[in-house]
Amino acid sequence: MSERNIRIESIDRQAVEDQEVEIVERKGIGHPDSICDGIAESVAGALAREYLDRVGEVLHFNTDETQLVAGEAAPAFGGGEVVDPIYLLIVGRATKHYEGRTIPAETIALRAAREYLETNIPQLTVGEDIVVDVKLGEGSGDLQEVFGEDEVSVPMANDTSFGVGHAPLTETEQIVLETERRLNGEYAEEHPELGPDVKIMGKREGDEIDVTVAAAMVDEYIGSLDEYIEAVESVREFADGVAREYTDRAVDVHVNTADDYDEGSIYLTVTGTSAEQGDDGSVGRGNRANGLITPNRSMSMEATSGKNPVNHIGKIYNLLSTEIAEGVVGEVDGIRDLRVRLLSQIGRPIDRPHVADVQVVTDESVSVADVEDDVEAIVDRELADVTEITRSVIAGELSTF
Repeated sequence: MSERNIRIESIDRQAVEDQEVEIVERKGIGHPDSICDGIAESVAGALAREYLDRVGEVLHFNTDETQLVAGEAAPAFGGGEVVDPIYLLIVGRATKHYEGRTIPAETIALRAAREYLETNIPQLTVGEDIVVDVKLGEGSGDLQEVFGEDEVSVPMANDTSFGVGHAPLTETEQIVLETERRLNGEYAEEHPELGPDVKIMGKREGDEIDVTVAAAMVDEYIGSLDEYIEAVESVREFADGVAREYTDRAVDVHVNTADDYDEGSIYLTVTGTSAEQGDDGSVGRGNRANGLITPNRSMSMEATSGKNPVNHIGKIYNLLSTEIAEGVVGEVDGIRDLRVRLLSQIGRPIDRPHVADVQVVTDESVSVADVEDDVEAIVDRELADVTEITRSVIAGELSTF
């Protein structure tokens, strides 16, 4: 029996896979909200590593308030231009002075943002298509004290907050997640006309799955309306193939459904993202820590990206609850659906949550009592190893969106 406050109980509902209607969304890496998430997390990782290199520990910081103001563009077949650049502001707190040393936090942030954009949104030219600014204030004194407890092996929670994770992913969730990742991965490598702003919406009614794809096309690689139509159909065929790898249910894929070919109204962009034309962005408005937006499931509204990985519960508990959920369903047979909720209390060690609540839907032949001890042991083990989340985040091994 664990000394931690771990509760195991049944969920009084059907597994999501068995519900009649399911809705799942993912915003791709080029979506304005995801651009903010990606840059905020890239800056957070860069600051954490720089602090470790300079002073041997991660100092107080957060960059989870990054905002994007959309620009204006004039796309055209064969290549248009950005008329008014996108403006992105990295906002947060950082330690700039420590034991007589000055740490150039804002310079580090700008460098990390530039590197992230060049790698993930290569169509955007920093300084021309997008202007990146940074405003990092100093942290709150009392939170810095909670953060910087000396001789404490497990950090204290910086907030009273919670994280939520669930597993296993349903067929629809897997389709939505993998379709975006593979369109922005293997497909985009061979098809430069597809921009990184790919949004996927999955809807399942009974055994019929509809997948709606919004795919920003890059005008430089498309010479005519016919070529655009061919590009859209190619995306549809690829997405359809991905979906059928994860289900035997009926699948129908739609791409760029707002297009009006007769009027010449199509999803054509200069840079591959809707941020160039009126679509603003913000950290935490998009995907949750598991990469999805899932209205059929409980979710935390915390922005995971950009938060400090040492003791910020909005980051650690959302990532950890997901790891716990995946670990349980991977090791314990007979679980059809599982939800993990971790609640912190400010100033309390993060390996001892105020409560760790695990809610389970089991197979018909399995009771909660049959799996309770195994589930509790896994939760206890993962909580004891909570600082591994910090290491994995700093090393860039865990995605936050």
